[in-house]
Amino acid sequence: MPSARENARMLSIDEARARVLAAVRPLPPTPVPVTDALDRVLCADVVAAGAVPPFANSAMDGFAVPPGAAGRRLPIVGESRAGHPASVALDGEQAIRISTGAMLPAGAEAVIMVERTREHPDGTVELDAEVAAGQNVRPAGDDVPAGEVLVRAGTRLGPAELGAAVSAGAASVVCGGRPRVEVISTGDELQEPGLPLGPGRLHDSNAVTVAALARRAGARDVRRAHAGDALRPTREAIGRALERADVVVLTGGVSVGPHDHVKPALDAAGVEEVFWRVALRPGKPTWFGTRDGVLVFGLPGNPVSAMVTFLLFARPALLALQGAEPHARRIRAELTQAMPRTPGRDELVRVTLDGSRATPTGPQGSHRLSSMLGAGGLAIVPAGEGELAAGTQVVVELL
Repeated sequence: MPSARENARMLSIDEARARVLAAVRPLPPTPVPVTDALDRVLCADVVAAGAVPPFANSAMDGFAVPPGAAGRRLPIVGESRAGHPASVALDGEQAIRISTGAMLPAGAEAVIMVERTREHPDGTVELDAEVAAGQNVRPAGDDVPAGEVLVRAGTRLGPAELGAAVSAGAASVVCGGRPRVEVISTGDELQEPGLPLGPGRLHDSNAVTVAALARRAGARDVRRAHAGDALRPTREAIGRALERADVVVLTGGVSVGPHDHVKPALDAAGVEEVFWRVALRPGKPTWFGTRDGVLVFGLPGNPVSAMVTFLLFARPALLALQGAEPHARRIRAELTQAMPRTPGRDELVRVTLDGSRATPTGPQGSHRLSSMLGAGGLAIVPAGEGELAAGTQVVVELL
């Protein structure tokens, strides 16, 4: 007969995620050289130290000339190349040869492209087009004015952000710490990838997929461990992990069967339970707790359940530890086929997305890891009776 605890109200997905994020204490930020900051989370705005570009320059290969009519024939008195500004100023009706990106010479107001000119052997250039003031000139600060915020805190730094930071004068950027993660898969049936399988054995896909998800969320020093279905090895694995990780993720053994030892082992290790069980399918027996700032997740053992609950709860925690926005983007999309509802639990359906249309990836059993292949989002089918008809709009959490 179920205990009072078993009958207690399960948390909603949003309630459980809020409790996880309430337990997060962001890791200390640190300066990181821009050359090493790819995919790190920025924790302090990048502000342009000066104007970008720092000087007026040419948008074309051509000639820096004074504004005026077509048909003029001007003496060429110098050259401005990228990195080598002209040594003379433009004085009246003269021309200075100029390259794209080169500094505009003093006294110049415009550039005519080389295709609209004709050079003559006597060192003059004939202008075949009228030239307006400011033509083909990039003013100083045309990209970014001095003092402007170029990249905001919370941004995950990609190649463009790093290039922008360098152009703004930064040699280093302040980034959030990268969490250390320990992944512990439990179960006597689990075997290392690639080894021949004995009777009743399975390859340990959870350890690989969860570790990969952690790395993609920005974790470092991601370690994998395994514990069999016994209390002592489970306690020992948890004890080691708590000493060296910021986040510990266990898969399997978190329910209430006779061979489920994760919860007693966590209790023995002094990990304080924050919640157990979420009104979610797949992933109802998800567990979360903390010890001395270390976040501990007990995820179900079925492969899809482990991935879905990691994405819903552990991934936001890893992002928040780094100072990033923890919430995945959500959209509304139209189901292309009817989906059954589950009484008392929201169901997360793996879907492909085509614009505003969401199509389930196939059979949705929690053991079917293939249902994650090609999935672009998790469609939330609200708890209830019956089914949602094709064409119903649902919320989809993007992956």
